[in-house]
Amino acid sequence: MVVQGHRGRYGAWVVTAAVLGVAGTTGCGAEATTPPDGTAAVRNAADVLARTGTARARTAMEMATGGTRVTIRGEGGVDFRNRLGQLLVMLPADVTGKAGHRPITELLAPGALYMKNRGAGVPADKWVRVDTTSLSDGNLVTGGATDPLTAAELLRAASGVTYVGETELAGTKVRHYRGTTDLGRAARSAAPHARAALQAAAKGFAKDTVPFDAYLDEDGRLRKVRHRFSYVNNGVIDVSSTTLLFGFGTPVTVRLPPEKDIYAGKIAG
Repeated sequence: MVVQGHRGRYGAWVVTAAVLGVAGTTGCGAEATTPPDGTAAVRNAADVLARTGTARARTAMEMATGGTRVTIRGEGGVDFRNRLGQLLVMLPADVTGKAGHRPITELLAPGALYMKNRGAGVPADKWVRVDTTSLSDGNLVTGGATDPLTAAELLRAASGVTYVGETELAGTKVRHYRGTTDLGRAARSAAPHARAALQAAAKGFAKDTVPFDAYLDEDGRLRKVRHRFSYVNNGVIDVSSTTLLFGFGTPVTVRLPPEKDIYAGKIAG
């Protein structure tokens, strides 16, 4: 898969293209009775996170093609109140067995994705800035990790929610819900900082419907969410993206780079 991540003067390519252009898979499980508050709890997850403030995050984006499965992993912190985040995204070794790309530092902000160690001719001390509202996936796939802020906003349009059961995540009891969300309706319901990116995604994905599995703790905080996207790129590509949230209240400091540190040249494909 070769997907262009920015169509402006920078010519930046998505992180996923640096790995393979591949499709993801996901599993299934038994469903149980839906609690009366299941839909409301899932739809309110983004608001609960905003009130909570900050959290640590781990991400995994699973893709497969030609019998080869690849997972791109990320780790960092998110400030849900100030709508900022930072992830260190690790690209795996390629299919030839060579070492993968150096970890990419990604800064998440409303309408923007900043990447350092982007490669492709970008100086080591420079950042690449991508306008996420111009991306056909709204940065749900582009950076190799779904922005945790946007992942939560997607749940505002949750429907058909079923209660799968109670389980544990890292020793914490959580309720597992399964359902679908709609990109277009999520964009209309989203907070202003996420609305434009989701509107772009609603136009670029193969399907508006996005299946999800969400895990909420007793305080209604989103602990884990898995989305399954269908992306159009010379055919339909399925991607499974998982976000884990923990360490709520941990200080998270995100400093966006000054203009002088942003690369203004062209990036190789």
